[in-house]
Amino acid sequence: MNDKTKILEVFDNAYPNRNYWVKHIAPEFTSLCPKTGQPDFATIVLEYIPDKLCVELKSYKFYLQSYRNDGIFFESVTNKIMDDLVEILQPRKMKITADFNKRGGISSIITVEYKKPV
Repeated sequence: MNDKTKILEVFDNAYPNRNYWVKHIAPEFTSLCPKTGQPDFATIVLEYIPDKLCVELKSYKFYLQSYRNDGIFFESVTNKIMDDLVEILQPRKMKITADFNKRGGISSIITVEYKKPV
């Protein structure tokens, strides 16, 4: 568990016998470009099929805000978010899509998927 994952809180999944998708859309994600120090803005879409645990939304919001002053590339931050959430939640399936605002005329969408080993 790292400093960022300590922010995340969970609660018991009331329906562990059923597969169902949870989708959270966070349109105000920010981090910093590690090259220029300029802010990067993104919408982070978290989709998952919970197993035993679900993420508590206020803690998830604070977790995402913890990246605000971090200099980190798009690909790295998206994969780091996935790693942290998989570690804490151990979901059946998870997909994270990070849709970053255009910068220099180029838009970037990073998608990471996870499936629990059988």
